[in-house]
Order: sequence, then structure tokens, then C-alpha cells
Amino acid sequence: MQQLDWIILSATLLFIVFYGVYKTKGSKNVQDYILGNKETNWFTVGISVMATQASAITFLSTPGQAYHDGMGFVQFYFGLPIAMVVICFTFIPIYHRLKVYTAYEYLEQRFDIKTRSLASILFLIQRGLGTGLTIYAPAIILSTLLGWNLTLMIVVIGILVIIYTFSGGTKAVNVTQKQQMFVIMSGMFITFFLILHLLPNDMTFSNALHIAGANDKMNILDFSFDPESRYTFWSGITGGFFLMLSYFGTDQSQVGRYLSGKSVKESQMGLIMNGFLKVPMQFFILLTGVMVFVFFQFNPVPLNFNPNNKIAINKSKYKAEYEVLEKKLVKLSEEKKEINLIYIDHLNQNYDNPILRKELVGISNKENELRDEAREIISKADEKAETNDKDYVFIHFILNYLPQGLIGLLLAVILSAAMSSTASGLNALAATTAVDLYKRNVKGEKSDKHYVNATKYFTLLWGIIAILFACVGTLFENLIQLVNIVGSIFYGTVLGIFLVGFYVKYVKANAIFFGATISQLTIFYIYYLDIVSFLWLNFIGAMLTLILAIVFQFFLFRNKEVTI
Repeated sequence: MQQLDWIILSATLLFIVFYGVYKTKGSKNVQDYILGNKETNWFTVGISVMATQASAITFLSTPGQAYHDGMGFVQFYFGLPIAMVVICFTFIPIYHRLKVYTAYEYLEQRFDIKTRSLASILFLIQRGLGTGLTIYAPAIILSTLLGWNLTLMIVVIGILVIIYTFSGGTKAVNVTQKQQMFVIMSGMFITFFLILHLLPNDMTFSNALHIAGANDKMNILDFSFDPESRYTFWSGITGGFFLMLSYFGTDQSQVGRYLSGKSVKESQMGLIMNGFLKVPMQFFILLTGVMVFVFFQFNPVPLNFNPNNKIAINKSKYKAEYEVLEKKLVKLSEEKKEINLIYIDHLNQNYDNPILRKELVGISNKENELRDEAREIISKADEKAETNDKDYVFIHFILNYLPQGLIGLLLAVILSAAMSSTASGLNALAATTAVDLYKRNVKGEKSDKHYVNATKYFTLLWGIIAILFACVGTLFENLIQLVNIVGSIFYGTVLGIFLVGFYVKYVKANAIFFGATISQLTIFYIYYLDIVSFLWLNFIGAMLTLILAIVFQFFLFRNKEVTI
């Protein structure tokens, strides 16, 4: 990194932190600190909701996902707009009418304290893990590629977030997320158009899409019913819908964003804005990854994008064997470039040459075979090595091909996204701990100032826990999938509890508590068996909780009044 990159990176991050502290210091009561005094307009609600979900993992992993697997991952988000509509007309009016600070307060009013505590604890477990991952993900990748100390990076990111979240609570999160989203989207748009500029001079955007299509990167829709296929239209509409419904409807990191809205209408408009923009945003990020793939059809590409694996190979007895594969890849890349240039020439003459398309597919298959062989060698050199390099693709492109200054901006994009989602997570963890566990069980009357201070200290505590978890975390598979897997394991059960509360008035406290407990244990077992894609765990968990609660109420607790 050059001096200009350091200046841009440092100035961007420090501005966000100090702006957040300056604009939001001095919360006087719990409503001000946790709900932002309910003064947030719909646009800020929408931006905050989008920024909370758009973690650094989104901007590191999603382009790499598209580079390897194409546009199909966008199907994961197809259920989101439907979920936004359901939340707007069911969840938001109830939360606002009951004037709750957290989503889980509702559960005590509907059921009892143990159900509220169960949902709160499940949330704290999964969000605590998730918040640690939002710090760990960019830290492990940037430290690997830039040579920065991993632990120091984790601590610095964590401290920056803790400073303004501790100081200003929800207001600080909302205010800073507007700045962060501006930085994020500006950086992504500049990068996208720069990629197009770096492609061969006679190549149009339409040509680039044809090349991507010839390599099966533009297969957006998959209507197969294979339950083991991770991303299909049906898993997105069903499993994705239930995941988004539970995430946006019951996860305090999101509920807290729209509970701070000025009114029900302002909160609803913010979520509808998210529903309209989220899928196009993810489509654009994936398309950026596809354009990176097209770019590497004309430029040198490593056998494996993770530089740690190259270091491990160079220290092992398999170095010569690996170098043979590298030479084969260089030769194949030259052939690939030549055929792509001929293909472009034919496209410019309005002829989509089927023979050349077939040759491109063949070359792509040969390249994949070389990469598979490389992974096997890497695994032999180091059994613990992570051979999946999807998370390193985009950052490799940024560091090696973007001009001075823009590298600093893109690193600011990644770290801003990390800070944004981490701040929402810490704010939600602190609010849930303070309101649902501490305040509910503390004895004696306490002042508003006492609970504000308690929430601040819980912010600090969860910040330290997230940093510690990030320091001992381990990378496996694709990070964006890992975050979604963690959520899918817990979200279904929590959503099931809320669905019963909203729609099945017959079911009382004991039935839902035991139904949810058994459902969660079952989901753990199903995930352990690995018999379905993780997206289906949301649907299974929600439906199992719903069915078990109804069955238990009808057969075991039929004549018992157990609500309080």
C-alpha cells in the first residue's frame, strides 16, 4: 500500500468514528440510548437496515462466490421482499403498539418469562458468534494479503466500533451507517466501472456478459428440487424467506433499527426500501465478481488465491510438483486469452461462435481440474490449510490491479462494512442483555441513568467477547456461507416462537417452550447429519416449532392455563 492509500483509509475510518461520537454523545435515558428516542426517519431506517446486513463478509466473499459459481447465489435473497411485506404488516405494528425496547419483551407478554429468556439466549448465542465473525472475516483476509498482524487488526476494528457504539448507542449506529453505506456503494461502483475500463479496448459490456455466459457464470435461476442443492429458486423463496423473516423480524440487531423509527409508517417505509433495493444490490455485487472473472480471462491468475497456501507449498517437499501445475496454468491462460480475443472479434461481428464457446468451456474445465489438483497438493503440504479461496479473489484483484488511492478506498469499504454490522450486533447484544436479562431480573427500583450505564457496560463486555472470539476463530469454507449457516441453525426456532405468538392464540406458554426446545435440539441433530442444505433449516425449525407447540398444547396442556 502507498502513502495515499493509508491516508484515505485512515481518514475515512477516523471520520466515521469521531462523527458518530460527536453527533450522538450524551444519551439521558434508556429510550434515547436503545431506541434513539424514536426520532429516525424512514430513509435512515432503510439505510441502517441495509448496512447492518451488508457486512464486510458481503463485500469480500460475494464477488468470490460469483467468480467461482456464478450468479446463482442471488436466489438466496429472493424471499427477502416477501419477508419485508409480512414484517411490515404483522411485526412492526405489534412492536410499536406494545412500546417494546427489544423483540423478546413481546414474548413475555404473550407467553411467559422462560419463553422470553429462551429466545433471548438463543439470540445472544448466535449473534455473539456472528458479531465475532464480522470482525474476524476482514481481519484474517487483510492480514494475510497485507502482512498485517491478525490479532492487532481484530483489536483495532473492535475498539473503533466500541468507541462510538458505547458513546451513542442506537443513534450512533444509525448516524454512522449512513456514512458507511455511502463509502461502501461509492467504492463498489467505482471498482465495477474500473474493471470494465481494464478489459481489452474493443470489448463491450455485452461481450463481457457473453464470455461469462459461455463459462456458465450467468445461470441466475435454478428450478431444480434437489434438497442438497444449496441455491435454487425454491430454497430462496422458502428457506430464504424464513431466514429473512426471522432475521429481520426477530433478530434484535435488525429489530432495533426500525424500532427507532418515528412512527409505524416510517419503520414500514424503511423496510420496504430495503425490500426494493437489497436484491438489486446483491445482484450488482455478484455481477462485479463475474466481471472480475472476465477480467482474469485476459490476465494472469494464481492457482490458489490464498497466499498462505503458496507459502506452505514453498516450505514443503511438494514445491516442484506445484510449480509444474503453475506452468500448465500459465500455458492454459495464454490459450484462454487468445481464444477469448477471437471470440470477442466474432461477437463484434454479431456472430456468437458456438465452436469457440465450446472451446472456452473446455479450457474452463481444464483450469478447474488444475485447481483441484492444486488443492490436493496444498492439503498434503498442510492438512490444516484452507484450500477454498473464494474469500481471497476480490481482495487479490483490488491489491494487484487497482490504482493508488482506490486501494485505500476499497479497504475502507471493507472495514466500514465490518464496523457497520459489528456496531449493530454489539448494540443489539447489549440491549437484549440489559433489557431482557438484567432489567427483568434485577431487584429494586433503579434509575434510567443506571440502565443506560448498564447497557453501555454490556456494550463494552460484548465488544470484548466479540474480539476474543475473533482472535480464536477459524476460517472454513466461504465466510458468507458460514455466517448464514450460524443464523440458519438458530433463526428457525426463534421465528417459530414468534409465529405461534402472532398467529396461534390457542397455544400457551408451556407448549411453546417445550416445542421450541425440542425443535432446536432437532435442528442441531439435522445439521450434524448434513442431510439438507442449511437454508432449509430455517423452514424446518420454524415449522417444527409451530407443529410441536400445537400438538403439545392440544394433548399435554389442553386444560391448563399457563400464561402469565
